[in-house]
Amino acid sequence: MQTLIQSLPKAELHLHIEGTLEPELMFQLAQRNGITLPYDSVEALRAAYDFDNLQSFLDLYYQGADVLRTEQDFFDLTWAYLSRCAEQNVVHTEIFFDPQTHTERGIPFETAINGIHAALEAGRRELGISSYLILCFLRHLSEQSAFDTLAQAEPHRDKIIGIGLDSSELGHPPSKFERVFAAARRQGFELVAHAGEEGPASYIWEALERLQVARIDHGVRCQEDPELVAELARRQVPLTVCPLSNLKLKVVEDLKDHNLAWLLAQDLLVTVNADDPAYFGGYLLENFTACVEALALNRDQVRQLAANGFKASFLPPQEKARWLTVVAATD
Repeated sequence: MQTLIQSLPKAELHLHIEGTLEPELMFQLAQRNGITLPYDSVEALRAAYDFDNLQSFLDLYYQGADVLRTEQDFFDLTWAYLSRCAEQNVVHTEIFFDPQTHTERGIPFETAINGIHAALEAGRRELGISSYLILCFLRHLSEQSAFDTLAQAEPHRDKIIGIGLDSSELGHPPSKFERVFAAARRQGFELVAHAGEEGPASYIWEALERLQVARIDHGVRCQEDPELVAELARRQVPLTVCPLSNLKLKVVEDLKDHNLAWLLAQDLLVTVNADDPAYFGGYLLENFTACVEALALNRDQVRQLAANGFKASFLPPQEKARWLTVVAATD
């Protein structure tokens, strides 16, 4: 089974580039930029990766992002992730980035996006990995801040395929950003949103009906609403599920309790992703492997999950078809 998981071409659709900042790179960038971290070693920092919930993770996540100061920093961060993709046969990735995490601390929008974009272009040329970039609004910030960020993105429209919504879910329903998502839709962006991770199933409805998203990021709490599950199945709305993230953030207490296999059995277009792998203990390969072990997934289910990643992507139809043919032929 491990050979199959490695051999299958894979697409990753739920990956926060800031969440790939490994402790070793964090220390390197801190030293490069003259920043003193509140940890005296890589080991002490890793020990802090013990989270009670989403907010306890976000507190450390935003602290870690402070080492990212220059275009080269963002390039190095992105290149390190793409190198992992090459090792794990991830051939296509749709990456989230959080510009407000950087602009709020005085880093220009251009610094972040130019560094990330340059690495993605290098990954396409040198590693053969296709990629798209999705700008996410931080939902704990204001609607006006999101509008300001959308305006900052205008000169970089050619580098960004979509708009997303992430950060603290509870108390910040998708409807808070209905107007800015409508503006993004008019500009031709693809739309996605985090919903139904810690927030209730009603947030998934809001994301579908009020934001009119094409994909739901996470979405595991849809199980609480049978009507919603039926609608997701009928419309084949993709769910970008992140199993090890759900375990690390206590969405489930044990991976054996995860509803990934149940979602798949309901004919939902469910995919496997790594979310913030530096913090949650595994990249895409490790997420697949952990799910096979915990949920006793069979070869057909693993192949279906890999195929779903391409089906749910924003790749052109001919590219989807090409990769689906390869997935079907992989033994």
